[in-house]
Amino acid sequence: MNADSRSSRCGRLPDSEYVELAVEVFSMLADATRVRIIMALRDAGELPVGQLAEIVGKTPAGVSQHLAKLRLARIVGTRQDGNRVFYRLENEHAQQLVADAVFQAEHSLGGSPAHHHPESADPRRPAANGRATNGRAAP
Repeated sequence: MNADSRSSRCGRLPDSEYVELAVEVFSMLADATRVRIIMALRDAGELPVGQLAEIVGKTPAGVSQHLAKLRLARIVGTRQDGNRVFYRLENEHAQQLVADAVFQAEHSLGGSPAHHHPESADPRRPAANGRATNGRAAP
């Protein structure tokens, strides 16, 4: 197997088989309620539908529909405790995509976005100089 076929399989080239799946992921995240759900789960770890509905300002029924789509896309997972279902993010990738989209949105406003200033940036993100805001080198 040559390096080009390995790169294509892992999604690093324009002709990768994963490009269409990536488009589906972006489509899944192209909804403000779903983005807010992901942000809430990022901050809380896991939450039941009722609490998520309060946080995102939507009805529990509406949030349940969004969660069902996110679950089918394997962006969120569940844990049942008695008759309550708790939702959590399956991995860090969706939250990273959302964070990067928000940062890109900040750039669209012009000026110097807050995430480029160490005193206001998220400590989990590298600053503009490539170093994490906590003083350690970014991974």
